[in-house]
Amino acid sequence: AIRESDLGVNPNNDGIAIRLSLPQLTEERRKEYVKVAKNMAEDGRVAVRNVRRDGMDMIKKAKTAGMGEDDQKMWQEEVQEMTDKAIAQIDRLLEGKQVEIMQV
Repeated sequence: AIRESDLGVNPNNDGIAIRLSLPQLTEERRKEYVKVAKNMAEDGRVAVRNVRRDGMDMIKKAKTAGMGEDDQKMWQEEVQEMTDKAIAQIDRLLEGKQVEIMQV
């Protein structure tokens, strides 16, 4: 998994410990790590949106099973609010990580 992570890290096993040789962090390498972080953040956003879609589908099914329109609207707003909070948190974490990575 470490080799396939696209981080440029190759693990070496010396029989006692696993050693990771990290390449020197040049500005170019830092930018590559920022891109990796952005991709991970986007994967997180997609996962949150998928959960939102599943939640909305469950609410629609509950409406057909007898849930009132007011309840449906309330739950849809709640799901959307939770989604917005999760995506905002991902964005905040990404921003902080970008600053941390680019720091010399």
